[in-house]
Amino acid sequence: MLDLSYEAPKPKTIAGAKHDWELVIGMEVHAQISSNAKLFSGASTKFGNEPNANVAFVDAAMPGMLPVINEFCVEQAVRTGLGLKAEINLWSAFDRKNYFYPDLPQGYQISQLYHPIVGEGEVIVDMEPGIARRVRIERIHMEQDAGKSIHDMDPNMSFVDLNRTGVALMEIVSRPDIRGPEEAAAYVGKLRQILRYLGTCDGNMQNGNLRADVNVSVCLPGQYEKYIESGDFKHLGTRCEIKNMNSMRFIQQAIEVEARRQIAILEAGGSVDQETRLYDPDKGETRSMRSKEEAHDYRYFPDPDLLPLEIDQAWVDDIAANLPELPDEKKARFMADFGLSEYDANVLTAELDAAGYFEAVASGRDGKLAANWVINELFGRLKKDDKDITESPVSPDQLGGVIDLITKGDISGKIAKDLFEIVYNEGGDPAEIVEARGMKQVTDTGAIEAAVDEVIAANPAQVEKAKANPKLAGWFVGQVMKATGGKANPKAVNDLVSAKLGL
Repeated sequence: MLDLSYEAPKPKTIAGAKHDWELVIGMEVHAQISSNAKLFSGASTKFGNEPNANVAFVDAAMPGMLPVINEFCVEQAVRTGLGLKAEINLWSAFDRKNYFYPDLPQGYQISQLYHPIVGEGEVIVDMEPGIARRVRIERIHMEQDAGKSIHDMDPNMSFVDLNRTGVALMEIVSRPDIRGPEEAAAYVGKLRQILRYLGTCDGNMQNGNLRADVNVSVCLPGQYEKYIESGDFKHLGTRCEIKNMNSMRFIQQAIEVEARRQIAILEAGGSVDQETRLYDPDKGETRSMRSKEEAHDYRYFPDPDLLPLEIDQAWVDDIAANLPELPDEKKARFMADFGLSEYDANVLTAELDAAGYFEAVASGRDGKLAANWVINELFGRLKKDDKDITESPVSPDQLGGVIDLITKGDISGKIAKDLFEIVYNEGGDPAEIVEARGMKQVTDTGAIEAAVDEVIAANPAQVEKAKANPKLAGWFVGQVMKATGGKANPKAVNDLVSAKLGL
């Protein structure tokens, strides 16, 4: 039974602070919608193309060019909302957010302020086995991305790449329910996992396809509970927004740094200014970017070029009926069907490809044994070689074949590891390799007994020691296994050694 609550954890102590302080964190995650075309044009969204290759007339704000909504992007936003158990608004509308960016040619961004396509939902964040936190989603709205300014190609000029301009984004806005740096990173990780399962965002943070703005404030113990009771944000302290975070590690570091900065100001008798800040990982500090804008600063008004977006409930229901199995559902099924621990199920469902691989291996086999081999042997080796599961040189059928040989008693665990290395490096059918290389486990008790007798006869002094201290019997087992090239059935060897020594 998971512990799901909004209750604050033990107040976090910040080194050097005079008092205990609680952190309050809300996040705005910008997720690039997985689509071949942009939100309002047919231009490509392919990453890595030549600068300004993915630009349609409407993206460049050429006169007379009108935006046309990409229906697939709308479907992806609805699918995301359903995956987050959120309310889908059948009527939504686009607004113009007016501000100047050199890489936003039209001088405004098309977004959804007043009527977003998705309403309230939730994300269940796993903190540790048996304990999770519920982070409430306030809204999800669609908007277009800006381009990219390049300042390091010429000492006197800046360049603009409009390839990203107009790319469809979902801005996923959370309530300030996150209570610490680790939880913030776990929230982004869980959200990324859900989006990847849904196929609505690839979650590639390195390419900027998933990035977060982190709102941080601090308050004294007890103030958060007052906020939960009243819904009044005044109890949470003045927040500062840290922009464009695209690394889990940097998110944690930035929150720690910003919390310390705010606490130092408050404990010195000052007040925190609401502003937008940037995190510098090299200097380990946040620095002011601009004063925090409010909605009125952007002079929002309904976009006159776009009609309100009206969708049918039947269309939403059809999308809902075709949602894939999501991470929490898959984890629960793995635990029920394969007898896995929550930890193992978490590891195996972290990535969709890994979950599919495991399920193919475990089908019709011992689930715990399959999980052990996938997690410890395969994942361990892939990590060593800096590969992911899609690059595995061992197919599910091959790994399943190794497990089948163990289950039938044809090979021991030690031989199985040697066999795995051969398959990993050379490929081939595990059963054929065992036959061709004489790796089959010796199960003939007569042959094993002869080897046991030989070792005992050659070591009378060890026999006396083992009889006095039964724990030393393991030495004989090791010698027999060595004499048989590791092929003897370990259980049979143990039983015969114990019987021969009278233990």
